[in-house]
Amino acid sequence: MAEVIQREQQQLNLVIRKACFSLPTACPSCLPVYIYLKFANVPFDSCYNLTYPDSDQIPYVDSDTYVAYNNEKGGVIESLKQDNIANLDSEVQTLPEWVSTIAMINSWLSDAMLYELWIGSDGSSANKIYYSDLPWPIGKLLYLKQVHNVKQLLGISKETAERREEEIYRRATIAYQALSTKLGEESFFFDNRQVLTSCFYSKSFRFLPSSLDAIFLGHALITLYALPETSVLRGKLLEQPFLVIYADKHKAQLLDSESSASSSSSSSTSVPRRGPSNWSSKPKSEPKKERTEEEKSFRRKAKYFLVTQLVAVLVFLSLLGGSDDTEVDADGDEGFDYDN
Repeated sequence: MAEVIQREQQQLNLVIRKACFSLPTACPSCLPVYIYLKFANVPFDSCYNLTYPDSDQIPYVDSDTYVAYNNEKGGVIESLKQDNIANLDSEVQTLPEWVSTIAMINSWLSDAMLYELWIGSDGSSANKIYYSDLPWPIGKLLYLKQVHNVKQLLGISKETAERREEEIYRRATIAYQALSTKLGEESFFFDNRQVLTSCFYSKSFRFLPSSLDAIFLGHALITLYALPETSVLRGKLLEQPFLVIYADKHKAQLLDSESSASSSSSSSTSVPRRGPSNWSSKPKSEPKKERTEEEKSFRRKAKYFLVTQLVAVLVFLSLLGGSDDTEVDADGDEGFDYDN
């Protein structure tokens, strides 16, 4: 069994949305998984999917004999834990304080990030993260569709917009204050001194990360680096110096140290073996005089995808326009890892 797990670790591919804002990915669903694998010291290759910006299967991890999708089994991190590929939480996941803290991040801070990306800003960050590689009309229509979905998810309408905004930022402020108090000047939120009581008399103490660290770091780094300087959420995070130092320290250790190597590595542009259902792709190869049948088929499917997305969004907007209470307007007054 150990040999099987080791073999899986050596062949893992992490499929994420593209790098931007000085981050390996600025997608709120993808970056925590990337950081989690780094914390777990699991070897993996990063693969960028630019074709399906609205797929809820991304991020996902795959190898020759294994795949874990974002929309299955509670997400990629939970799948990696359940399948014994990488589990950083075995000693903390039953602690009430750990459970409540990670629940707060996955609810209050997740809602705040959704609000900032799709409603509380001009949409430039969301467009760069998700749609900048698509033709402008399709990207714009998909963006408007996503804004509508986020408003439904967060319960925002013309009547509740002001109250919900105040509530979202109030909860984010409480969460940042609680996390800052919990962290203090430590390297991670939970460590072995709090967990391994049997080692009380041991003189060697280890400081270990958990999935909580990976999830919060993903949130914090996107807030600090991907959201505009005028972001309300970014301003509230900057009020907590312990959290900012924590985020910048781990960014330097985990991400910046490999930026030069990753920029010259071909693995970051490789195409994964698996993809969202109905996605067909082929790894990039040296230019050839004649395209193969698979390359021709891929190009045809890519064109079909763009056309069907455009038709679907146009139909969606035409139906949306017939309802007064769900009208989408340019000012954002209309009444939707996005993934997590």
